[in-house]
Amino acid sequence: MALPVQFRIIQHHLRTAQEHEKRDPVVTYYCRLYAMQTGMKLDSKTPECRKFLVKLMDQLETMKKELSDNESISQEVVGNAHIENYALKLFLYADNEDRAGRFHKNMIKSFYTSSLLLDVLSVFGELSEENIQHRKYARWKATYIHNCLKNGETPQPGPIGMGEDEEADEFGAEGFSGLGLSHGGSFRGGPPSQASEDQDHSSVPGPAPGIGFASGPGSAPSGPPTTNYNNIHIPPGAHAPANTPAELPPPAGGIQLSPEDFTKAQKYCKYAGSALQYEDVGTAIQNLQKALKLLTTGKE
Repeated sequence: MALPVQFRIIQHHLRTAQEHEKRDPVVTYYCRLYAMQTGMKLDSKTPECRKFLVKLMDQLETMKKELSDNESISQEVVGNAHIENYALKLFLYADNEDRAGRFHKNMIKSFYTSSLLLDVLSVFGELSEENIQHRKYARWKATYIHNCLKNGETPQPGPIGMGEDEEADEFGAEGFSGLGLSHGGSFRGGPPSQASEDQDHSSVPGPAPGIGFASGPGSAPSGPPTTNYNNIHIPPGAHAPANTPAELPPPAGGIQLSPEDFTKAQKYCKYAGSALQYEDVGTAIQNLQKALKLLTTGKE
């Protein structure tokens, strides 16, 4: 079914959903949920728009039943962590490539897809300021590098040349077709979950091991202090996982934990579980350490 012109703003989110149907249906589900919620706000009365939204709702209901045993669908906090982790993993992969001066179509798409998934996080509530800045930077970088390559120019690596109030241009209706990328294809050399199994990943290095991200509810990637450039907080290209302490804090007797403390500890554990889906041991350890500290000291 053709996309109504009123819904042009969500076309790339729907395309991302389609690309991930087989390799990550959780991403597909939440991209479509975001598209439906945004479409309802844009136009829910025009016949063609209503028909499109009903079809989208049917797809979501079907997926919800098929994925009923998936915690990322049944529990919002786990779904939130799944999308945020994936978005930031794409961001960090593209950022590594950018800072190393390796400019290519797949890193552009990684930046842009990351920005789309950060849009999708709004289905769980208001975006953190860090993710708003990540989204703005990723979208700007994707547009800037795309335009440079298109014009035969060499892009400047890293956070260079972005004005404080500069907003990234949206890709046109052709989206990434102008980059020669197959919408159902893979990101050669990208994160493992992003690449198809039949590709050879040896030619382009993937993200550095041990990247830390989404270290807690609404948090920015963990690691060294971020670079403040024109009020845009840019995470360094790679983050080392936190060291495991030599000793764990002894459980303190008589600690009174509030219901909120238990909820936070559960969230940290679920963030750790989501990180392990991406084999990100560093982030899993960080979140488990936070949960343990909260439960044994009553403090974060």
